[in-house]
Amino acid sequence: MNTPSTPNRRLVIVVRADPVICGHSGEARCLAEVALTRGFDDVRIVTWPLDALEAAGLPLKPLDGVLPYSPGITVERPGPVGDYRVPDGRYLAGLIGRLVELFSDGVPTVAMSLYLSPHAIAVQEAAQVARRIGPAQVFTVAEAVGSDITNVVRECVASDRFGAAAHILSVYLAADICVAVSEYTRELIIASAASLDAKHGTTFAQQCRERIAISYPAVDSWSYLSLTDARIAETLAARGLTRNGYVLFLSRIASAKGVDDLIDAYAGSRSSERVQLVLAGRGPQEAEVLARVAASGLSDRVHVLTDVDDAEKPALMAGSAAFVLPTREQPEFVETFGIALVEKALAGGGPVITCATGGVPEAVGDTALLVPPRDPRTLRAVLDDVVCDWTDQQRSAAEEHARAYALQFDRAAVFDRLFALAQPAAVSVA
Repeated sequence: MNTPSTPNRRLVIVVRADPVICGHSGEARCLAEVALTRGFDDVRIVTWPLDALEAAGLPLKPLDGVLPYSPGITVERPGPVGDYRVPDGRYLAGLIGRLVELFSDGVPTVAMSLYLSPHAIAVQEAAQVARRIGPAQVFTVAEAVGSDITNVVRECVASDRFGAAAHILSVYLAADICVAVSEYTRELIIASAASLDAKHGTTFAQQCRERIAISYPAVDSWSYLSLTDARIAETLAARGLTRNGYVLFLSRIASAKGVDDLIDAYAGSRSSERVQLVLAGRGPQEAEVLARVAASGLSDRVHVLTDVDDAEKPALMAGSAAFVLPTREQPEFVETFGIALVEKALAGGGPVITCATGGVPEAVGDTALLVPPRDPRTLRAVLDDVVCDWTDQQRSAAEEHARAYALQFDRAAVFDRLFALAQPAAVSVA
């Protein structure tokens, strides 16, 4: 029996959490916050130590710009297990060990992993251990995101690394509930599984077809809907910007995001004479982007911001004349949803210009202006039309339409739909 100080119901989310710049770290925060209002009195985000995140080369937000979590949410960063003789896996061992402790202390627990590798692996292994050593009450939810497939499963299938691909798909299907962040992601998983089946006689594709449901990423709508004109003006003034005076790109600065196409489109455009270009984010192509800006001769009009924090982002989105994400498919990455596009729609301001890549159409519906990927000339024409020729009435109508569509991704609605998939099984651990 639980004592008064013992939680009655726990949610554990395993993810690359803040300060990592990633839409799914924000998604984990959203789900954790809603869980506090849905009967979970102990919510934990279990993630990696800061030094491990830094060593991995992941794009990180400024630590002092990460917003605090609500009371009742605990962020844990288990330390490594073992010394230099364990060249890889020390941090994973620490993560699994802490999960075993959480799963075996008698508290009914729902454990959700975002990213199959290594988070779903950690959850499933810890759950197996906890069930062996005691009466563990744990229900597992595995969410597959884009890089799980493009960076792991599809690459393993292409290189005929059967064992690695079979392992990750088996771990995924071992979860009590399997979800994907979009219909596009679900189909990508099934296609990869079918390729594996064709080569090795396995049956992963059919299992995936039967098991995988859709759970779109959760977004904190209130952070965007509660913006005031004064807050927007204050945020922009601190950056030397004015409302509707700039076009915004805010994402990882990586090749697959198409930031080079945006720079090329902006250079020589009518828009460049009227508005500035703001490129906000961190990522592996920062140096290349800075060099491209310098070569464009527009260094005084293009601003690269690598220190945008959580509180600043909504206002930057709301104040932009247009938001551009010319994302494109590459072997290692494809946009399987597009969380930033939903956030921008909620924030308001100018329209979204993007590409119908991967799961982007599910994120934007019919609310965005779509251009072909790798086509700076068409992007320039659409950007000029929006910035230079649209009327206030067009902008206002587009803003209202986009916001209405994006509200379906509000974190409370997403949380409730996700946990409805688990009923009544998940209730049995409560």
